[in-house]
Amino acid sequence: MPRRFPGGKLVLASHNQGKLREIRELLAPFNADVISAGELGLPEPEETGLSFVANAELKALAAAMGAQMIALSDDSGLAVDALNGAPGIYSARWAGPEKDFDLAMRKVQANMGDNPVKTARFICALTLAWPDGHCETVEGKVEGTLTFPPRGAHGFGYDPIFIPDGFDITFGEMDPVKKHEMSHRADAFRKLVAASFS
Repeated sequence: MPRRFPGGKLVLASHNQGKLREIRELLAPFNADVISAGELGLPEPEETGLSFVANAELKALAAAMGAQMIALSDDSGLAVDALNGAPGIYSARWAGPEKDFDLAMRKVQANMGDNPVKTARFICALTLAWPDGHCETVEGKVEGTLTFPPRGAHGFGYDPIFIPDGFDITFGEMDPVKKHEMSHRADAFRKLVAASFS
């Protein structure tokens, strides 16, 4: 049986204010008072895991134990078939210390060269962790193909080069509300809500 979130304070294992706003909105119906690890002065742990799940659990456990509260974390990125799943867990690192995703998208294109395989997927692992070390982890995905040059000014990260299956526009061109309904994070969130919040 999955362990349920009892309500009350929840630490988001992130220093990202945009992510904090998004998670607060998503969890508003579940009596979750969400605060960020940054607001609590908790350091960001080094992401040494070799998978999205491992890194999500590492970050959630660090926040849960540091704050002695239930914590939520996510780890997500783009996996490109022509690059054997890269950039994968290193998706943010490909953007460098300045988080320059124009650079990261050019790097994806350069590494793919003229490879005709353009399939890719966004993956998101979400972990809810308790201070006693218990974790509930789910993984969400959205499949698609890559296009170059980048298109659209919505979204962030690799969104302007990713066309989700069944569409002819990129996440960067898509209405953000529509994207949030079908994204890898939305897929993972639905699974986590079903397991631990509903």
